[in-house]
Amino acid sequence: MGETKKDSKNSLIINLLITILIIEIGLVAFNYINKEFHQQVITGNSKLGQYNAIKSSQTKDSKQTSIKSIISDNQEKVMYIEVNDGGDMVTGSGFLYDTNGDIITNAHVVSGASTVKVKTYDGKEYNGTVIGKGEDIDVALINVPGLAGRTPVKISSRKGEVGDPVIAMGSPLGLQNTVTTGIISGVDRDFTIAPYVYKGVYQISAPISPGSSGGPLLDQNTGEVLGVNSAGTIEGVIGFSIPINQVLPLVENWAKNPSKPQTNEYAVDSTEQLDNGQSIKEEAEALVQYFYQCINSQDYVTAYSLLGSDWQSGTTYQDFRNGYLRTEYVNIQNIISNYKDNNHVEVTITIEAQELTGQDTVVTSLYMCTYDIGYENDQLKILSGKFRKI
Repeated sequence: MGETKKDSKNSLIINLLITILIIEIGLVAFNYINKEFHQQVITGNSKLGQYNAIKSSQTKDSKQTSIKSIISDNQEKVMYIEVNDGGDMVTGSGFLYDTNGDIITNAHVVSGASTVKVKTYDGKEYNGTVIGKGEDIDVALINVPGLAGRTPVKISSRKGEVGDPVIAMGSPLGLQNTVTTGIISGVDRDFTIAPYVYKGVYQISAPISPGSSGGPLLDQNTGEVLGVNSAGTIEGVIGFSIPINQVLPLVENWAKNPSKPQTNEYAVDSTEQLDNGQSIKEEAEALVQYFYQCINSQDYVTAYSLLGSDWQSGTTYQDFRNGYLRTEYVNIQNIISNYKDNNHVEVTITIEAQELTGQDTVVTSLYMCTYDIGYENDQLKILSGKFRKI
């Protein structure tokens, strides 16, 4: 009996020890599993954070690369413009609109001028002619024959919206290819800066400084032109840009039908010629010489304006211009004039023309040209002409 009790007591102690051991093992296992699980969660979160940081960095780098690419692609299409306005130098900006060398700018930049100087990003200078100018819309078009054939800017077909990121390019204070970035902070702004009326223009956070007027407002995402930068506040904290879709109808018309210069020193009437003592023969010879001066300076618009209406009706400006694009220089060697009647003079000249061939080599050729000079609406014009190679 006593041995049975002793065995029972020992058995109880053993069971108790086993239970305690199991509990301890369970606690150790629980702590181990919990620790491992916690480390895995931390590690997982850390990897997610690293991924997000890398993705954010890549997005930022991609955005910066995109902006740099847009600026690089457009800098050669943005021009610095100089206008001598009665002794005062006016500067502005513009951008290449088409492959004919036409540049969009502000009307207030070229106000009162018919010819301008245009400078490209690499410092080269070209002569330009104003072929269109708005009376109440602040936009103008300049033709620069020396820029014909170059790739123009891309025009956006959409209307800008508030919040759109933009790039303003121009030449503030004569500093070419200056870039400011911002957003379209407002739309449909209306105001007047006499004589120009601005309706439905963009308000932008990128400032427009003197010299930047006429430059392009670019979509920061696509590089396409959204507007023509036109005005800024005195404080210089905001600017205004005319939506490009507002000015395109005007610009397209000017490009197809360029306007004539406002003044022409040889477009004088018959009474003025009688008063200054010059004969019509002298004026006719001077008119032909001036015509070739315009050709040599690539001022084809003025040269075209010297032609009579019949000649112009049979020859478009583009065809006329294309006919002289490969003419490098013309030298008048001889000039003779004879009266056809009291109001008409026949002027015959011999010219030496330096012309580019298809292989871009220069050849020199001699031509004999005969022009009929007479009055049209009391102005002396080149009514017709013919030439032959000699």
